[in-house]
Amino acid sequence: MNFSLLIVDDEQEVCESLKRIVASNGYRVFTETDSRKVIPFIGRTKIDLIIMDIKMPYLNGIDLLQILKKEAPSIPVIIISGFATIDDAVQAMRYGVLNIFTKPVNNEKLLGEIRQVARNVEHKGIARASGRFITRSSEMEKLLLLVRKAAPTDAAVIITGESGTGKELIADVLHHSSRRKDAPYIKINCAAIPESLIESEMFGYEKGAFTDAKSRYIGKFEQATKGTIFLDEIGDMSLQTQAKMLRVLQEKQFSRVGGAHLIHSDCRIIAATNKDLKTEIEQGKFRGDLYYRLSVITLNIPSLRERKEDIPLLAEYFLDYFCEVYNKRISGFSGEVDRVICAYDWPGNVRELKNFIERAVIFTDEDIIRTDIIPEQYRLILSDYHEKSRKIILDALKESEGNRKDAARILNISRKTLYNRMKKLNIK
Repeated sequence: MNFSLLIVDDEQEVCESLKRIVASNGYRVFTETDSRKVIPFIGRTKIDLIIMDIKMPYLNGIDLLQILKKEAPSIPVIIISGFATIDDAVQAMRYGVLNIFTKPVNNEKLLGEIRQVARNVEHKGIARASGRFITRSSEMEKLLLLVRKAAPTDAAVIITGESGTGKELIADVLHHSSRRKDAPYIKINCAAIPESLIESEMFGYEKGAFTDAKSRYIGKFEQATKGTIFLDEIGDMSLQTQAKMLRVLQEKQFSRVGGAHLIHSDCRIIAATNKDLKTEIEQGKFRGDLYYRLSVITLNIPSLRERKEDIPLLAEYFLDYFCEVYNKRISGFSGEVDRVICAYDWPGNVRELKNFIERAVIFTDEDIIRTDIIPEQYRLILSDYHEKSRKIILDALKESEGNRKDAARILNISRKTLYNRMKKLNIK
């Protein structure tokens, strides 16, 4: 089984005991007693679930959760603690932990939770692996052909597109289809790291480099040796940081903060942004020399409204996916909801559509998704649709001088369909 867990507890006996129980169920298990080593560890090892204590020396569980939220938000966390206070529990839940178990742990309940997470991760893996093929758009097919050609190379890539179009998914495909696929894959959200920390996060630091540098820290570029670095939201990187990044790309080497030793940089760079970098260059907000270093290959992902033929296909896929995740049996959408899905522009793109379907599946108790459970802003689409339909029918009736048979012919629909629509729209 490929599902991997990391158990974090300062007591070695607890780690080993939990490892035996979990590993006996076929899962791959790692342990760590020093919470400070968790972030570097997950940077070089694929982890699907973290099980951790709250009360730990050096870096307590709440502080570690806060860092995980920024560095690895996609990894689910389960808390196990014998000393968690109500305040700890509230804080932990705010950081999105799946569950909190008290010691001694009920092993069956814990294993049940792990099994559920493993199923979800498997489904998500299928979604990610298959998601790149869920298209009938000619523009997306052209893009995927470019991705397949770019993946085996070491060329730097910039992925552009609106938020929610799937830039990270394309980056994932590029890495996992490359010769570096078995090496580390490090993701950095350039907008999330404070300017004061960016250099030490990227390149690491030596012990004593500054007041809080109590031990050496290995930066992202060093963690990604032989692998890939994905620089998300690179358009939000400051000009000062861009200069440092350019120097590393040009010289293929860097040094840790407070260190004199030069470290060779051997990693592929993939960057992504929802900004128009050429406009940013014209406005002096992005360095042209860095852009041309990064944009050996540029991949632009079309928005969902530019490939409307994919919307029903994706909606059906997400419906099946979330029905399996939440153990629901829903056969499809009502005609009204279908109209909403196809008529809406989806400014949040695939991400917004996915969230819409997930919410609908969660709140639907019938075998079909109806309009009464979808949020108000989407129901407004129906009002616009009905207004347009009403006007089209009234225009046809006016042209046919009230003759419904002729009006149906003008509209290229049957008389029965016309009568039903007139009744629904309260047209006398």
